[in-house]
Amino acid sequence: MRKTIEQLKLMKESEHKVEFKKGEGGNIAYNGGGRVEPKDRRKCILGYVTALCNEGGGSLVIGMHDKFPHEVIGTKQAEGAIGKLESDIYNDTGIRTDVYELFDNNKKRVLVIDVVPRPIGRVFKFEDIALMRVGEELKAMSDEVYLKIIQEQEPDFSQQICQGLVIDDLDESAIEIMKDKYSIKQKNPGFKFLSKEQVLTDLDLFKSGNLTNAALILLGKEDVLIEKLPQAAVMLEYRAAESQIHFDNRQKFQQPFFVMVEKIWNLINLRNGSIPVREGVFNTFEIPLFNEEVIREALNNAISHRDYRRQSETIIKQYPLKMSIISAGGFPHGVSIDNLLSVPSTPRNRLLADVLSKTGLVERSGQGIDRIFINTLSEGKPDPDYSRSDDFSVNLTLSAEIEDKAFALFIRSVQDSLPDDNKLSVFDIVTLNEIRKGNKRSFDKNIIDKLKDKKLIEPIGKTKGTTYILCKDYYEFADKKVEYSKLTDWDINQAFTMIQIYLTKHHKAKMGDFVNLFEGHITRRKIKYFVEKMLDADLLKTIGSGSGTRYILSDNHKERIQLINEAVQIGFEELKKRGKIK
Repeated sequence: MRKTIEQLKLMKESEHKVEFKKGEGGNIAYNGGGRVEPKDRRKCILGYVTALCNEGGGSLVIGMHDKFPHEVIGTKQAEGAIGKLESDIYNDTGIRTDVYELFDNNKKRVLVIDVVPRPIGRVFKFEDIALMRVGEELKAMSDEVYLKIIQEQEPDFSQQICQGLVIDDLDESAIEIMKDKYSIKQKNPGFKFLSKEQVLTDLDLFKSGNLTNAALILLGKEDVLIEKLPQAAVMLEYRAAESQIHFDNRQKFQQPFFVMVEKIWNLINLRNGSIPVREGVFNTFEIPLFNEEVIREALNNAISHRDYRRQSETIIKQYPLKMSIISAGGFPHGVSIDNLLSVPSTPRNRLLADVLSKTGLVERSGQGIDRIFINTLSEGKPDPDYSRSDDFSVNLTLSAEIEDKAFALFIRSVQDSLPDDNKLSVFDIVTLNEIRKGNKRSFDKNIIDKLKDKKLIEPIGKTKGTTYILCKDYYEFADKKVEYSKLTDWDINQAFTMIQIYLTKHHKAKMGDFVNLFEGHITRRKIKYFVEKMLDADLLKTIGSGSGTRYILSDNHKERIQLINEAVQIGFEELKKRGKIK
């Protein structure tokens, strides 16, 4: 929450985690300026932001006296460039800030930089030094403090007792929804008839006469949630165009999650549509713009993994063909964009995640991201995009556009043909999608072997030069039979025909020119093999040596081709004599 000048005047630097800088003689250095000594270089905006973040967040105030009570002096720091300063700080440190200006009654200007607290187990550095404030100095963090931070474990906020919360503060309809879902998921119809106290106890939401934060988030009445945990709200914004800054519609949901989740999906679905995909002559099926299971899983993840110590709400930004879901707190400790699908699940709020699992809102704790990827890629849509996530928030962006209908048909056909206990896994589908896009990175050998056994991919080339393409079925769905033939049916005669045409026009070529000529059709290794065979057959010859080697048509290549054609014709006539062909 932004501060006022009157509030700032009464704050104490150590108690309220505020650093006051007068700045009346000129601007505070942004990154150390021309100072040489490390202790002097640290006394800059980036140094103070880093130290405040490491201390759990705080504010750097420029334009007020550092002595209490803090008199307004005024500053021109970042005047007319607040947005740029905020952006520069984030780009240079990875730390999120809120930069704003205030004016007193005499129109003296104060610049405030609010700094968010560091994530659990994370230390930030300025010029490779982890900083902390010690009196008037910014000093290197002691080994003891540094070790204590990096060994931190995230507490389960959802499991902690919510002080003052009583059973009457819980929403009756939310409790009934939870009971119904649990009884269906666990095949235990008797659960619906248990008392509220027993149900809450069985799900670990009620412990020794006290209710947990999970009980508040999942079941708390709206007014109680607003009072005790306003950041549990979910904000749904709709914009008719991605370029819009202002939203066309905005709705805030502050109900218990068991009630809220249905309302959010219903509102999203009002603007949902679908794209028809034809399979064969008669069969057409619809792919929704926004897949319900994907959106629900993304929302469940946002609620169960977010950091409730941070004050911002969960935000959903919906556009006609795109949606972003942004939740406070970065990925849980040990999780990153690179290992999202492979690292064991570590929910930040385990009790919350367990209740969602037991009641069927998620299939099983940890499978949410798998399902997001499986459903999204199986519909021929771009990869779920987490690239805008950082240490302070997780940002998932989903595209509604289908970039490859043939891939959607291909995956649907494969999955329909496989038994329930042998469907394609998320890793199988991710690998197939990477191969479809032509990525030649190193793939997991076990997955490649599995896909080859199922005849879903085909190798192109041999040994180290081997690449893979999707099987023939995909190219038939895509109506790209010619492309499939080009990828799989090349022989030395076809290759030479292409090379002959190229050299007739350009006279000479490097090996790299041939590689570019056949890119996507023949591997570099196979091109080299073809060229060597053409040299042996006296169809090509070389000029130069080493890196300067160039290839040209041999002087008698026309005669050699004529001989080859005559040999083919003799073979053709012989086959006619034998009655093999007509």
